Amino acid sequence: MDVMKLRKELLAELGKGREVSAVLKDGRLKGAYAALRELPAEERGQAGQKLNELRKEIERMGKKAEKDLDEDLPEIDKTAPFVNKEQELFELNYREGTKHPLTTEIDRIREIYARMGFQAVESRQIDDEFHMFDSLNFAKGHPARDNFDTFRTAEGFVPPAHTSVMQNRILRANKHKLEKEGQIAAISYGRCFRNEDTDATHEHTFYQCEGVYVAKDANLGQMIAVLREFFVAYYEQELKVKTQPAYFPFTEPSLEFLIEKPKLLGGKGGEWLEMLGCGMIHPNVLKMGGIDPSQYKGFAWGGGVDRLIMLRYGIDDIRYLESGKLRFLKEFR
Repeated sequence: MDVMKLRKELLAELGKGREVSAVLKDGRLKGAYAALRELPAEERGQAGQKLNELRKEIERMGKKAEKDLDEDLPEIDKTAPFVNKEQELFELNYREGTKHPLTTEIDRIREIYARMGFQAVESRQIDDEFHMFDSLNFAKGHPARDNFDTFRTAEGFVPPAHTSVMQNRILRANKHKLEKEGQIAAISYGRCFRNEDTDATHEHTFYQCEGVYVAKDANLGQMIAVLREFFVAYYEQELKVKTQPAYFPFTEPSLEFLIEKPKLLGGKGGEWLEMLGCGMIHPNVLKMGGIDPSQYKGFAWGGGVDRLIMLRYGIDDIRYLESGKLRFLKEFR
């Protein structure tokens, strides 16, 4: 275990402005701690001591940076446009820019699914009751309509609480492909909204990715293979997967899909992460999409993009992704 190399890498990232909390939750540091148990007993104690010293050093640097910032922060000229010209407080440069991490990861997700033959459709940011509930087999008065904590406008429109609002549109727009190509394969992605209290793991605004596949021979085995292939490509390692029963009005049977915790996140055998909901498309949903369920079957899945990003980069607060916080965004240059 090369603790000195790890120290050099993490301290260099701190020097470039990465937040201490993110460094302490970095998958490399977690992975190093997890790897201690694999070392011979005579090496374990010394390696563990070095890792603890590295953690303390990172924490000290964080406290010192906060103290220096409090002591040296000049008075801000509130009338200045963006930058205090004398102090150059914010060090903004309008000539430099980068993609937001949400945009970067959505592009990555689209690319992985495109290699498997799925077209990509962007979801809407305002919709209606039909596409939000009726087309997805939510009965009138069904309690699940309330469980989504859905926002509604005064005119009766709905900011989507899930990207499943695109499923009926995808089915109707592509049903001609069933005769010509024998399948419909598409994902939808976009921003979703739910009326709930926010904290480190909950946000009223977030992103989802939804997948739909329809063919005469569509089955759960194909669905599990597609999802496993996605997560193997996303985390760049072989992964075990499993499913467990769930309930969604728009699928039957309904499942939750879990992956073995990747090494990138400090995972070891026997640890599982629930990643998304999935299942076979309910016959009523196929009918609403103009497809005969006696001739065709389908499967669908949907999960959060924000959570994928938080896990991949060790982000400890989902609210950073919608905050516009420059210090946070600079980490993704």
